[in-house]
Amino acid sequence: MEIGIDSFAATSQILGGEHPVGDADRMAFLLDEIEAADRAGLDVFGIGEHHRSDYLDSAPAVILAAAAARTTNIRLTSAVSVLSAADPVRVFQEFATLDLISRGRAEIVVGRGSSVEAYPLFGYDLKDYDALFAEKLDLLMKVRDSAHVEWTGRFRAPLKGQGIYPRPHQASLPIWLGVGGTPQSFVRAGTLGLPLMVAIIGGEIARFRPLIDLYRQAGASAGHEAKTLKVGIHAMGFVADTTREAQDRFFPGWQRMFTKIGRERGWPPATRPQFDELVAPNGAFLVGDPETVAAKILRADRDIGGIDRLTFQMSSAGHDNAAMLRSISLLGLEVRPRANGHARPTRMVLR
Repeated sequence: MEIGIDSFAATSQILGGEHPVGDADRMAFLLDEIEAADRAGLDVFGIGEHHRSDYLDSAPAVILAAAAARTTNIRLTSAVSVLSAADPVRVFQEFATLDLISRGRAEIVVGRGSSVEAYPLFGYDLKDYDALFAEKLDLLMKVRDSAHVEWTGRFRAPLKGQGIYPRPHQASLPIWLGVGGTPQSFVRAGTLGLPLMVAIIGGEIARFRPLIDLYRQAGASAGHEAKTLKVGIHAMGFVADTTREAQDRFFPGWQRMFTKIGRERGWPPATRPQFDELVAPNGAFLVGDPETVAAKILRADRDIGGIDRLTFQMSSAGHDNAAMLRSISLLGLEVRPRANGHARPTRMVLR
């Protein structure tokens, strides 16, 4: 199982904390995080895409390119690219360029976006929410497979065989399909034979098993081999030396973020009892000491029927640089080996 991190490059404005910093400092520390993840042996680091004042990730390929120059082994991906509001040709060019800079470590996770501010910003109508994505995903896959494409659609000028360059370092640039809880999205990913990245930000991970089974069934019906139907999980998580420390460091930022988002979407404020349910054994949050987090990962792997990649959304604790770097180290050096059946020696830890 691959283990990694996703970040939305949250600003001090949304994270809070005693010592807020400017956006340039937050970006610098994000690059430090990616470099630390590479040193710790993590498999992948993803950057989201938002177009709002709370986050600095409106241009994920640029951030990832900066990270590529400072890392050696870790794979670098979007998490997710809002393809519906972008030009697929340009998205491909950006990530093909990233692939050259990183010498074959780039990937793309594409989705429709749960935050929809990109649509009016770039002149798209939300009534075309699904049609935009279906058409643009079709074009992105065609451009991925050939430098010269004949194509016509509703939302973009046609292509008449023009060359699309550069081509990536990898023989085929990996494209994952990011989904939430819509059954049709799982079926689409399976039918196309694309790896699946499921965003789970609440409830229980086990509840997604029927949707993941639907994905696998759709893939098999479309003739795709089981080994190509990879399943990834994007979950809220954080690791510290003790479970109590992990929870206490993660909760304040999570509460601020989800209360603000909830206010915009008509949800009630986020509360500590709600958080405590999510970090409980059946909850979806992977927050705790290395042993606790690894045990929850292994349980999720069994419940889902196999997880190929699991990425932690750790941004809620991003106001504490030292705690973030410690968490990244623990995730790579302690949790990852346990999740893959190579437990490290038991550490003496004061609890």
